[in-house]
Amino acid sequence: MKIEHSTPASTPELGSEEKKSLAVRALMMMADGDRSVFGEVLSADAVNREAKSEPPPTRVHGPDGFFATALWLRDAFADLKFEVKNVVEQDDLVVLDTVMSARHEGPFATYDEQGRVDQVFAPTGKSFTVRQAHWMRVADGKIVEHWAVRDDLGMAKQAGWVPPNPISLTRNVLAARKLRKQIRAGRS
Repeated sequence: MKIEHSTPASTPELGSEEKKSLAVRALMMMADGDRSVFGEVLSADAVNREAKSEPPPTRVHGPDGFFATALWLRDAFADLKFEVKNVVEQDDLVVLDTVMSARHEGPFATYDEQGRVDQVFAPTGKSFTVRQAHWMRVADGKIVEHWAVRDDLGMAKQAGWVPPNPISLTRNVLAARKLRKQIRAGRS
């Protein structure tokens, strides 16, 4: 089955295996890549379609936005790892079937469309392992677009966020207050 999209393929210089390798590298750098690696892999105007619920610094295009996403994940999750199970490439699109695993060691915050803190989950110390599919578009030898399908409910259950209980709700409210205070003070 051919996948239809609005952007024409524009990566004749990269073969199928090179595009697959580039996409795998783009995912793996989220766990431990430094800022310079992001510039090597992502185009200056790369778009992360998942940033809409992430902190405001993640919403800029290009390597800076993706690096901000990596830092956001790393701040919340220790031992962050991605295992690639399958890679499929067609034209300028690469799809990664992956498993993400980590331990929830820092506050994990989601944000609303205006960039305000929406929810905060206080650290639980619990580990989780969830399936994800990452879709990446490649052009001119770099990643230009990313979006994902994730098992967020599975992660929430394993990390101890749901079902909520009075203690976890109280911890989450306190963590949200602390984060909002840090943001107002310009420290986050």
